[in-house]
Amino acid sequence: MREHAGVSREELKQSAAVTVAVLLALGLVAAWSVLIPGVDAWENIVAAVIGSLRLTGPVAAAFAAWVALRKRRALRGRQVNVWRAVKAPLAIVAVVLGSFGATVLVLAVKTVLTEQSGRLSLPGLGVGMAGLALYSVIGWVVGWLAPRAVPPPLAGLGCYGLFTWLADGEGWADRLAPGTGEPYDLFQGLSGAAFFDQIVWLLGVTTALLLGWTAMVTRQALVLAFALLAVLAAGAGVARLLAEPKPAAAQEIAYACQEWPITVCLHPGMRAGLTEVGASFTKIASRLAGTPAAFTRVEQRPLDDELRPSAGLAPIHVRDLSAGFADQASYEYVESLAARCPGSPADGYREIVMAWLRGEPLPGGPQPEHQYAAAWFSGLGEHQRREWLRMFFSDFQSCGLSSSHFGGGPAAGSAAASLARSEGALPGAAPGAVPGSAPVAATSTTQQVYPVYPGPGDTPSPGRGPDMSPKRWQ
Repeated sequence: MREHAGVSREELKQSAAVTVAVLLALGLVAAWSVLIPGVDAWENIVAAVIGSLRLTGPVAAAFAAWVALRKRRALRGRQVNVWRAVKAPLAIVAVVLGSFGATVLVLAVKTVLTEQSGRLSLPGLGVGMAGLALYSVIGWVVGWLAPRAVPPPLAGLGCYGLFTWLADGEGWADRLAPGTGEPYDLFQGLSGAAFFDQIVWLLGVTTALLLGWTAMVTRQALVLAFALLAVLAAGAGVARLLAEPKPAAAQEIAYACQEWPITVCLHPGMRAGLTEVGASFTKIASRLAGTPAAFTRVEQRPLDDELRPSAGLAPIHVRDLSAGFADQASYEYVESLAARCPGSPADGYREIVMAWLRGEPLPGGPQPEHQYAAAWFSGLGEHQRREWLRMFFSDFQSCGLSSSHFGGGPAAGSAAASLARSEGALPGAAPGAVPGSAPVAATSTTQQVYPVYPGPGDTPSPGRGPDMSPKRWQ
């Protein structure tokens, strides 16, 4: 068995094969975890393979450190030229990039079988390749400078910690690590210019490290001069990268829409969620009909856009198509209809209306008046609730709801029942006792309450009280 600089060729081949297999498996697992669930878009694939570098990069660095450790032991005391010095690290880079290409190929085969929106970003793939090259060269240099059995795992852990810190950092630091930023928003797209600047930075610092190490090993001044030029190139890339503003506005896209029973429009990569979103928001649209927030169109917006409901349009956020995504989108939209009322009883009444709009069980709350209001509101028919919301929508939005809007509260209900019994009336005729009944004229012992519009099948009998038109009594 021939020895190649102290390492057998067979050993090198086996190590390279194992490394490619491990990197491919890790790359697929890591990319799958980064993929936005349910999204059919090429940008999603590119963002996933770049995100996989968080796992594959440290493994590549550890492999490069192990080979460098063996190589230095074999070359101890020998004079090497430039080509002999750089041949081994370049071979490692080639092996690592081969595994990256295999990962991209597997994901691409999967995606071409389905209809994908957008386009494949070659600069994005270039960022992934340049990032893996940097990981490998860092591992090589660490393994060479610290020739002990510990550097390979330390090189991997160190790279993981360094690039994780950069990627999770605030401000400019996150732009130095290969990535697209998280959370990734499909509406922002992938900036080819930003990717190009990132490639210049990553290749510049990679070349500077490799040539700097080569100059140290070969003691050639010309190589050191080229290393300094690579440093300048890396600096130019960083300057352009930091000067590049982050996307402030979403790019224009052609929505994928479903027209019935209401119009629902999502990003074309999320068209698989049209039916579920439509089913969820059709119920909300029917309950908001006739109010200032009534809508007939649901439209997905970028994640950083504030949800501002307007007449005829319901803007929503859809982060992915994982289980429950439609319920999450409807919850967020309903919450945007009215601001919270912290520290006031109106917040409990607001939650009752919110729960009804979302189709959830009505919350009782810790206070008796809220429990009474929930019981009172649950006794209304669906038609009556919609008419109630039309009458009092402005109070709902402005934290103006009170017990008067919900039958007057427990005290008013008890007083009305006592009055009814004393007058020989039916117990169910008291205001607030049965939803849909006419209010009794205000007396000194009862609290004035707001009426409820009768249901479609209700016909007022003689003597039941005044007209129940949808207006607010004063």
